[in-house]
Amino acid sequence: MQNGNGSIRTIRLKVRRQDGPNQKPYWQEFSLPYRPNMNVISCLMEIQRNPVDSSGRAVSPPAWEAACLEQVCGTCTMVVNGIVQQSCAALIDQVGVHKGDTIEVTLEPMSKFPVVRDLIVDRSRMFEALKKLQAWVPMDGYHDLGPGPRVDDATRELRYAFARCMTCGCCMEACPQYNEHSAFIGPAPIAQAKLFNLHYAGATLANERLEVLTGPEGITGCGNAQNCVKDCPKGIPLTRAIAELHRDTTIYRLKKWLGIIPEKIGGEGAE
Repeated sequence: MQNGNGSIRTIRLKVRRQDGPNQKPYWQEFSLPYRPNMNVISCLMEIQRNPVDSSGRAVSPPAWEAACLEQVCGTCTMVVNGIVQQSCAALIDQVGVHKGDTIEVTLEPMSKFPVVRDLIVDRSRMFEALKKLQAWVPMDGYHDLGPGPRVDDATRELRYAFARCMTCGCCMEACPQYNEHSAFIGPAPIAQAKLFNLHYAGATLANERLEVLTGPEGITGCGNAQNCVKDCPKGIPLTRAIAELHRDTTIYRLKKWLGIIPEKIGGEGAE
């Protein structure tokens, strides 16, 4: 590969490491021979095969998560040169900084979730949010109920767009309102609430979801920065979900105030 600085020979990987949840982070650099079309994961695998840092010292290989390696599972999310993304889809040629015959890439774990080790984080808070919102379709049995109601094309396409979420955490990392000091539930769970409210059977729990979204964790925590849409690797219309649920929660609160909806809604702590 050629660029304005000459032929690329080396990939310099700078990794932010942390030996455990309560350990101090530190930086470690690795140098790899350049090959075209390498991605971040293939670089980490090269280091795993020969865990030697740039000074020639043998070290433990960096820890990371990966499964599908085709931008479907969402587990390999990390911050690559300051941008949160899927490392399996992060091609070194595209994300690296070119300096002479070297491409430099900096890897960091997501900052909005607790670090387990190195580039692995604990995304439990996001999954707990999905549980609070009851992000599933309720079933009372497996007997044949026949075909469900017809769904128009526009609704089906919208549901598919929301269903592409892989809970990777990119939108949560990009959101300035989502952090350890905020109760905000985050864009990904909100979009899933919209997905299941659009489902004819999932909508039976719509009021329970709206009840959560009217609380301190809900819609009002969004500052409309719109970073979530920009950084979502699947192009999910997250801001549309937030905007439409703003409307839905307003209608829900009005109906509740008028007594059309009972004061207590089924869910955690309800009678």
